Amino acid sequence: MVRALVFDVGETLIDETRIWGRWADRLGVPRLTFMGVLGGMAALDRPHGDAFELIRPGIDVEAEIAAWREEDPEGLRENFDAEDLYPDVRHSLAALRDAGYQLIVAGNQPPQAYSALVAMDLPVDAIHTSAAWEVEKPDPGFFAKVAAVAGCATGEILYVGDRLDNDVLPAKRAGMRTALLRRGPWGFLHAERVDAAEADLVVDGLADLVARLA
Repeated sequence: MVRALVFDVGETLIDETRIWGRWADRLGVPRLTFMGVLGGMAALDRPHGDAFELIRPGIDVEAEIAAWREEDPEGLRENFDAEDLYPDVRHSLAALRDAGYQLIVAGNQPPQAYSALVAMDLPVDAIHTSAAWEVEKPDPGFFAKVAAVAGCATGEILYVGDRLDNDVLPAKRAGMRTALLRRGPWGFLHAERVDAAEADLVVDGLADLVARLA
């Protein structure tokens, strides 16, 4: 019996299209080029940070972010806001909470993501980030934190994410149930892999998750 649903952020709740588009503009390459390189990283099991190195060898991403912040202090830059939520997020979360599930958001995110998520006033019980926890997926310590805040047995937790490597497989090793979401470059690619069978559910969106759990 599942009592708590825990959601990843990027490409689970947040559509990152605008973020990557702004990064392409910042790096001075066509948006399609940058998106294609990101997709290549997903297909090759390489971190998305490698896309920056391919586009601009030797780049210091943190220094670039700092310079960007100085030049455009009021802009979104590498961040997100409520306009970036996938269309199915609010009503699906509301339906799941009405069904009696505890809902938690917990993903690999920088410090500023917490306030951005809180400002969205999502129908969830708690929001947590890797920055605040000082541990990132797929580290087992991250999923230990998830279990602690959920306050129930690991087998009663369903972790929902778009990646096998960061979400499904490490959550499964932690004793949780898992749902692989087919959206975003990682989600579509990973759903075709043999390891996708490790997920308890493979779903096409959060509305699909609501229907499957019902």
